[in-house]
Amino acid sequence: MIENIAILIPFAGIGVGVFAIWTSHQQKMMKMQSKISAEKAAQYAASNQQLEQRVRVLERIVTDKGFDVAGQIESLRDEPEVKELN
Repeated sequence: MIENIAILIPFAGIGVGVFAIWTSHQQKMMKMQSKISAEKAAQYAASNQQLEQRVRVLERIVTDKGFDVAGQIESLRDEPEVKELN
């Protein structure tokens, strides 16, 4: 019985070592995922800011020209559709 335990002790040490390596790897992976997520969030924020600026410009155009915009939209609807060439 004691001989069996003596044989298992090195395996337990190896198991602990493998677990430590795996844990270290998981921590590195989580840090990398956090960095990627932060970069994506920054990209979305920049894109969102650009869209907000464009909406502000469109709002200014609509409010400056007033009802003339409705007439321009209607005139565009009356034009024949242009088919795309593939």
